[in-house]
Amino acid sequence: MSAEDTLLETDDAMQKAVEYLLHEFSAVRTGKATPALIENIDVFVRAYNSVMKLKGLAIITTPDARMLEVKAFDPTTTQDIERAIRESKLGLNPAAAGTSLRIPIPELSEERRRDMVKLVKQLAEESKVRIRAARKEGIDAGKKLKASNLLTEDGQKDLEAEIQEYTNKYVKEIDSHTAHKEAELMKV
Repeated sequence: MSAEDTLLETDDAMQKAVEYLLHEFSAVRTGKATPALIENIDVFVRAYNSVMKLKGLAIITTPDARMLEVKAFDPTTTQDIERAIRESKLGLNPAAAGTSLRIPIPELSEERRRDMVKLVKQLAEESKVRIRAARKEGIDAGKKLKASNLLTEDGQKDLEAEIQEYTNKYVKEIDSHTAHKEAELMKV
């Protein structure tokens, strides 16, 4: 492995941490309906005797800004989907409408908004931990390259400096996304 490979792997790992954070943010409620809010809910389907993601069991649409509609591919799974949505920590209450479910998205209370902001900050901190872990792996790889004489001492210092630049860049990006999501949550 070379210094360039180490840099590429470190950059890739940090980029994935940011992408994962954005994916997690999409599931945090902001008061408006979006399929991403419920698509990753785990549903235990009795007929199949297995757990599946909701997006694999149904089509999720937004007929208006405050409503989600879930139409199961297999109508026999509708009750399992309804149960899973009720039991999720999202505070949603689906109503059966024939073979589909209609899920009204209620306004968020001030207290619930503050809870969501705490969740957003926790998710951001978890991503920063992933970035710091990628930084440590990159620096350790640089030390191994130096120990095996594939990298000079100056080369190792340069590698560590570049890894630190990546770290700073991605942490700043996480802070930016977090601030945007907090503002979105607190906007009434």
